[in-house]
Amino acid sequence: MSDADRRGGRHYHRGEVEFGRIVGFSDGIFGIAMTLLVAGIAVPEVAKQDLGRALADNADDIYSFGLSFAVIGFLWLGHHGFFRLLTHMDDRLMRINLAYLGLIAFMPFPTALLGRYDGDVVAVALYAVVLAIASVTEAVMFRHARGIGALARPMPDDVYRHYMRTNLAAALVFLVSITVALVEPGISMLMCIEIFPLEAGSTGSAVPTWRGGSARRWRPRTRVAGRVGR
Repeated sequence: MSDADRRGGRHYHRGEVEFGRIVGFSDGIFGIAMTLLVAGIAVPEVAKQDLGRALADNADDIYSFGLSFAVIGFLWLGHHGFFRLLTHMDDRLMRINLAYLGLIAFMPFPTALLGRYDGDVVAVALYAVVLAIASVTEAVMFRHARGIGALARPMPDDVYRHYMRTNLAAALVFLVSITVALVEPGISMLMCIEIFPLEAGSTGSAVPTWRGGSARRWRPRTRVAGRVGR
């Protein structure tokens, strides 16, 4: 057993079956969660002439589905970008990833609440809290991966700080959106979706091009200012 294995438990390296199982399991959770979102949209059982009105009555469910599909999609893009950086995982990183996937699997529930109780502060708060915890968990995963040397090559401190600030700022925005929901729930929900292009891009911008080995390729790309996804 290597020194690394003795310090951090078993290691699962890219190209090994165990690493591939973790990636496949993670993608499966995302796919199932995104599919289950549509279960919150009931098929109207009305006369044909009343179908249009019934669909209009389902507008909140349809909106919450679209919102959460976009949110989970951005989270998947960030998760995918993070895994592109990894050369291996250890048991602890696998457990943190599992906790993160638990949050993803839970997302259809607060989504259904948003559709049923449109504008309710409790529903908005639960939705925002789940996303805030997910953002913090992403940061914890990345910090641990860097700490065990699981990144494809050393990451400069400035890029690391950029990534951590982005994720923690996203968590703060989600929590602030709860307060905004007391005044205007619609704006609160827009805050939840608008943060993701920034957060999803933070990991993607750190992914090296794999052509050459200079550290400067870690430099984050400049993106559009004024955005409120990894």
